[in-house]
Amino acid sequence: MLRVGTFNVNGIRAARRRGFDAWFADRGLDVLALQELRCPPAEVGDFPGYRAAVDCGSIPGRNGVAILSREAPSDVRTWVSHPPRARGLAEYAHEGRYVEIDVPGLTVACLYLPKGGLPAHLQRPGNMRETPDGGAKHARKMRFLDGFARELDRNRRAALAAGREFLLLGDLNLAHLPHDVTNWRPAQKMEGFLPEERAWLDERIGPRRLVDVVRTLHGDRPGPLSWWSWAGASFTKDVGWRIDHQLATPGLARRAVAVTVDKEPSPDERLSDHAPVIVDYAVS
Repeated sequence: MLRVGTFNVNGIRAARRRGFDAWFADRGLDVLALQELRCPPAEVGDFPGYRAAVDCGSIPGRNGVAILSREAPSDVRTWVSHPPRARGLAEYAHEGRYVEIDVPGLTVACLYLPKGGLPAHLQRPGNMRETPDGGAKHARKMRFLDGFARELDRNRRAALAAGREFLLLGDLNLAHLPHDVTNWRPAQKMEGFLPEERAWLDERIGPRRLVDVVRTLHGDRPGPLSWWSWAGASFTKDVGWRIDHQLATPGLARRAVAVTVDKEPSPDERLSDHAPVIVDYAVS
C-alpha cells in the first residue's frame, strides 16, 4: 500500500509548534506534499526517515513547497533547477510554487497555486476584505493557469513516456463542483469558484488525462471539505471548501482505495486552516 498526503501547513514553523511532528509520526505516510512553508530553507527543519525536496522561493514569509518521501527520489525538479518551459510561467519561477520528484514507477508533483482575486466587474468597495485592485490578482492567476495547463500536460506526458504514473498534489485554490463548497451558489462570485476557474479544472480532469481521486472515492455527495476559515465558527459548523487535491493519471487512480481528510476534533487542535488529505493506493 502506498499512502500519500497533501497538506497546506500555513507556515511549517507554526504548524510544528501546534503539533505537526506528532501528527506526521502517527500517520504512516509514504509521501507527503506540503504547501505554504513560509520560511527560508534553513528553517524548514528535518523530517526523520524522509527525504525532503524543497523550494522555499525567494519571497520572505510566503509560499514554499516540499515533498517528503520515504524513498529517495531518483530526480528532483523545481522551477529553479528546471525552469518551466511553458510561456508565461517564468514570472512565477522564483516564488516557490512547484516541486516534482521521481520515485519508482511514479512522478509526484506538488503545486501551490496563486489564490488570485476577483475580476474587476465583481469588485465592490466596502464589500471586500481587500482593497479593490481592478482585477489585477485575478488576471495574474488566470495567466498562471494558462501557462500551467501546458506545463502540466507536458510533465504528465513525460512521466508516462518514462513508464511512470503522474500524481499532482497540492492546494490549487480552486474548487470544482458544487459538492466542493458548502454554500456554492454565492461562491460562484468568489475567487476559487468562478466559472472560468472551474472551466480550467474541467479541461484538466478526464478519464484519459487526470482523475480527481478524492471525488471519485468520496462519490457524488457533499464534501469532503479541506479548508475552513480561521474566523468565526466555520470549522465547528463545517462550512468550508475542498481546494486541496490529488489528481492522478488513470492507471494510478484505478488503484486508489481510500481517502481520509484528517480534520482535527476541535478548533483548539488545528494545525492549519487546511486539513491533510490522505489517499491510499493499492501499489507497493
